[in-house]
Amino acid sequence: MSPLADLKVAVLGLGYIGLPTAAVIARTGAQVLGVDVTPSVVETVNSGRIHIEEVDLDGLVSGVVARDTLRASLTIEPADVFVIAVPTPFDDEHRPNIGYVLKAATTVATVLKRGDTVILESTSPIGTTEEVRDLIAQLRPDLQVPGRTGEAADIALAYCPERVLPGRILVELIDNDRVIGGITPRCARKALAFYRRFVRGACVTTTARAAEMTKLAENAYRDVNIAFANELSLVADTMGVDAWEGIRLANRHPRVNILNPGPGVGGHCIAVDPWFLVHADPANTPLIRTARLVNDAKVEHVVARAVALADAHPGAPVACLGLAFKANIDDFRESPALKVAAALAGRLGERVRIVEPYAAVLPDAFAGTGARLIDVDEALATCPVLVVLVDHDAFAAVPLEERRRASVLDTRGLWPDQPKMLPAATPLRLAS
Repeated sequence: MSPLADLKVAVLGLGYIGLPTAAVIARTGAQVLGVDVTPSVVETVNSGRIHIEEVDLDGLVSGVVARDTLRASLTIEPADVFVIAVPTPFDDEHRPNIGYVLKAATTVATVLKRGDTVILESTSPIGTTEEVRDLIAQLRPDLQVPGRTGEAADIALAYCPERVLPGRILVELIDNDRVIGGITPRCARKALAFYRRFVRGACVTTTARAAEMTKLAENAYRDVNIAFANELSLVADTMGVDAWEGIRLANRHPRVNILNPGPGVGGHCIAVDPWFLVHADPANTPLIRTARLVNDAKVEHVVARAVALADAHPGAPVACLGLAFKANIDDFRESPALKVAAALAGRLGERVRIVEPYAAVLPDAFAGTGARLIDVDEALATCPVLVVLVDHDAFAAVPLEERRRASVLDTRGLWPDQPKMLPAATPLRLAS
């Protein structure tokens, strides 16, 4: 691989993972090209600014752009290492869509040369890296592709999933362990040499399929555990018990560590990736599938309780606190908070107020509903009904004196001192 100062890296996809990854690599002195299909994203990055919210990312991007180690483009250029970090969504039937990955691989194939390394970071169904290999072999018959020839391959192909937490991405890109799966052991070693340039955590090599399953297993594990907490919260609602107190006391057992419940599960990873395993092997994934259904159905449960609370205050404005899928970020992907708030706006119309400190305008989901964006101070002053959907620090800082008279549905356990003024719970019904 080229010396650090001469290394050229192309990162395809400048989203929540691609842009921080590109910036971290550029900080090492490598020449990084970020490729994206959105002109406004390319323009924003090239001006040294960012289009997403992430701690310390603005300063890092500004610095590496100023030093000419990071630039963005709509078109691909030759490089030594190509990192694919594009979305992998699913359709209405929970079937994974790797179209963006294959399109990115097609783009990379146009500039590949002998000695290059291609790394897929997008969370993907098991076998996707092999599909990328087969596509490149088809598009570039002049290259010896690993795993499809008995001779030494001309390029290296590997899979290395990201493992970062929004709000801590820049730290965790460097400090977290990485699982690097190669199409061949030689591919894994080449990818390992690349990640060793900027990762302090342990880098473990394995096969591409094992690395793909590792990522899916991690998120399915978390989804199942969150589903257990959410199911307990339903039982607590029915029995008239404070779910967070019950979980806190249960966790005093030395071998129990129950997570906290919420309004569902969001984000591009945990709310999506378990379906990849279910789709691949439906007969052997009843637990994973049920966890997905429990977490998705929690949204409906919260909507029903919020409507009941609003009905107890006829005509009064209802404030939904938060739209992001987790605290203190601007990421609304698959957010249960957004789904709850949008459903309430669809039912209650102009009565609904949205408080989201990380949004300047309301998402398209609220178009035509009459809902409007306000700040937390206005919500406290004018809304007798508060629905806490995200545990942003700005909401946690509200003292009891400012919310004592409000009727509150707290889906995050953010205000344990809030007087309980909720109507009876409605039973949950799982989707089929």
